[in-house]
Amino acid sequence: MRHVEVFDTTLRDGLQVEGVSATVDDKLRIAEQLDLLGVHFIEGGWPGANPKDIEFFARAQNELHLTTSTLVAFGSTRRPRGKVDDDATLRNLIEANTSAVCIVAKSSEYQVVEALQTTLDEGAAMIADSVKYLHGEGRMVLVDLEHFFDGYKDNAEFSLRAIEAAVVNGASHLVLCDTNGGTLPSEVYRIVADVKAHVGDDAIIGIHCHDDTGCAVANSMAAVEAGAGHVQGTLNGLGERTGNTNLTTVIPNLQLKLGYQCLPEGRIERLTSVSHHVAETLNRAVNPQAPYVGSSAFAHKAGLHVSAIVRAKDAYEHVNPELVGNGTRFVVSEMAGRATIQMKADEIGIELDGAQINEVVDDLKRLEHEGYHFEAADASLELLMRRAAGQVPEFFRVESMRVITDELPGGDFSTEATVKVWVGSGDDAERRVWVAEGNGPVNAIDTALRKAVGTMLPQLADIHLTDYKVRILDGASATGSTTRVLLSATDGTRDWTTIGVSPNIIEASWRALEDSLVYGLLHRSLRNED
Repeated sequence: MRHVEVFDTTLRDGLQVEGVSATVDDKLRIAEQLDLLGVHFIEGGWPGANPKDIEFFARAQNELHLTTSTLVAFGSTRRPRGKVDDDATLRNLIEANTSAVCIVAKSSEYQVVEALQTTLDEGAAMIADSVKYLHGEGRMVLVDLEHFFDGYKDNAEFSLRAIEAAVVNGASHLVLCDTNGGTLPSEVYRIVADVKAHVGDDAIIGIHCHDDTGCAVANSMAAVEAGAGHVQGTLNGLGERTGNTNLTTVIPNLQLKLGYQCLPEGRIERLTSVSHHVAETLNRAVNPQAPYVGSSAFAHKAGLHVSAIVRAKDAYEHVNPELVGNGTRFVVSEMAGRATIQMKADEIGIELDGAQINEVVDDLKRLEHEGYHFEAADASLELLMRRAAGQVPEFFRVESMRVITDELPGGDFSTEATVKVWVGSGDDAERRVWVAEGNGPVNAIDTALRKAVGTMLPQLADIHLTDYKVRILDGASATGSTTRVLLSATDGTRDWTTIGVSPNIIEASWRALEDSLVYGLLHRSLRNED
């Protein structure tokens, strides 16, 4: 099996995406996750470029204990007409004290002449001098040949000259960069094959792609097929503009589809968890439809698909999701048939007979027609199924509720809710009435209900709302539109989402809130039974 090295640049190139920032602690924790995944190289940043990266490399020496990966410091070649022994960037690379360094070098005639404002001879000398100096200091030197593909297409002679300047002076890796992201797979394959034939086994050919044409993963795969043995990219495809090669896609494509060994044995199963861990750290959620690691990557909604999977699990799954640490998920909607409901019930652990399944299917289709969306409300779906099976106790029953909102003389608003509720069931039920104020109608209702039943249902104290979303379903009706409310909650152990739909936003909110509280109480009682 041919091996392909994985070089992760999430901590450097990935953090150049808009809206993402990481503390030094974040970067250290992400590096630990990347080491857990088993990538060969972790590019930590540009030492000396900013205080954060200076601190990262200083702390990494004592706090980062990598078992699989090699930490890499990133920088550039010496300045035009400068000297290596007094170049601040090269000095910072040495002081970062990493065993490997990666330097970016201009390999395009246009970039050397126009961006650096120097000659091609000086451009080649900058590469040669910098590699020789760093290699002489005992560092493994990887060279990112910036704008290589554009430069090669314009003047292949100089681009190859840049490669030669690197390899004859000790570069271990020649990384061909599609910096502007405009090269297509067929071009990448041809050019990488040319370079591989020119270089032979004198250095490892690498590939570094950006996704401006949506081809970064395909380009990286084409490069490997043409002879590259080193792939650079970021977790979840983070990066400037449209992002870099997404390692969570290219790694399983190469390893599971094409038979290249990218990660150590047993590590690819960690791909989904590491992907989501990094996403949480950076507060940038994984795209649900991301290949392999997305929450919808192996989700099945159509009744035809689910029915087929019941008989043959691989009928609509191109790989076993467990190979990348993901799992099959059955999404229930108005498109669901009996097989979908049965599999969802089995997944949750609910026993439903034929009549009960039919009842759930009918209720589901009716409610989704009214505007419910159970894909996004897992708890409400479970309650719908448990109610059909007679498995939801009557913890409380609201007789009536009233909400009053007053505008005060100073322009502020006051909201008051009155709730009349029966706690318990049957002859043992007790009627409670409570009035409470809140910062809005939902808060006031929630507060009044909790006050009314709190002494009899103290478990409610552990249930907290974490998110509240409102969507208008038929905007043409303006203020008379039907509203959909999604309410997320937690009890510290479990997280869930419930839904309510009504033309009256308070009623929609109440339906979601009632389901949320009932779901929390139900699972607390189920845990106690266990």
